[in-house]
Amino acid sequence: MHMSDALVSPAVGVSMLAVSGAALAYSIFKTKRENVLDDKTVPVMGVMSAFIFAAQMINFTIPGTGSSGHIGGGILLAALLGAFPGLISITAVLLIQCLFFADGGLLALGCNIFNMGVVSCLIAYPLIFKPILKKGITKPRLMIASVLSVVFGLQLGAFSVVLETLASGITALPFGSFVLLMQPIHLAIGLVEGLVTGAVLIFVHQARPELLASVQSATRLDRAVSVKKVVIGVLIAAILVAGGLSIFASTHPDGLEWSIGKVTGVEELQASGPVYTLAEWIQSKTAILQDYSTGAKSEAALTSAAGLIGGGIVLALAAGTAFAISRTKKKNHESESTKE
Repeated sequence: MHMSDALVSPAVGVSMLAVSGAALAYSIFKTKRENVLDDKTVPVMGVMSAFIFAAQMINFTIPGTGSSGHIGGGILLAALLGAFPGLISITAVLLIQCLFFADGGLLALGCNIFNMGVVSCLIAYPLIFKPILKKGITKPRLMIASVLSVVFGLQLGAFSVVLETLASGITALPFGSFVLLMQPIHLAIGLVEGLVTGAVLIFVHQARPELLASVQSATRLDRAVSVKKVVIGVLIAAILVAGGLSIFASTHPDGLEWSIGKVTGVEELQASGPVYTLAEWIQSKTAILQDYSTGAKSEAALTSAAGLIGGGIVLALAAGTAFAISRTKKKNHESESTKE
């Protein structure tokens, strides 16, 4: 559901960048203040971000539609890291996709962060996922919470796309016909993502139940708890998905492209103007792996290499950000202790 620049006006693009930027800044502030990141959770944040990057490369076919979808990952990240660290992580994924791979427009980056990150982590997760697990974490509750929160988040995110194109004055996408295509197709995508999210969380819960419990109660992991098994397991999964399974991704257009195609007859719209030209020029300079291309002779090798490189960059960015936040909090705490 990555929006291209042609779907948003400069005013809407800048406004949504400000909204998402404010949400990200608040998330960093809250993550630092709540002091939930430590030496154990920093690597979890890194490998989970890499896994989401890899998983987003795999589009699965929606039978009978000619469309496909991929997981967003916001709920999964929020469940394993917390709402605010989750938003930081999904932002890292979307930022690298935009700048290094030109996946999603630069002008539309704020919209994409809001639709796939803010909506899931700061709205769907606290309103639906957490309350369902309030009476205890069990396998059935994990699956129910995952499916309901993912579906709700994706429906709200898809509707946000429609509102953003409406506010941008994209006359090629009339509100009525566009929303009637966007919502049902993303309902189907959300059901699949919800099941995948639930399965991953059940695996993590079986391997290290303290991890989910600590996030649910907003407390730090006990020093005696090891997350090595989870980190290694997720890292291996990310490598396998990015380096292998991504080759078998569906070639059908995703839910957004499919909806646009049904309304306009083409899957991608075009826009002209100095702002769009500038955004495209900037991306052409930063996107060293544009369209997940490395220049490899084999298309399969090309996709695998791009996935592994991108996953590594996302892991470094997310883990580095988490480490910086945790170290800043630790230094501030040590400074306050010295003053006392």
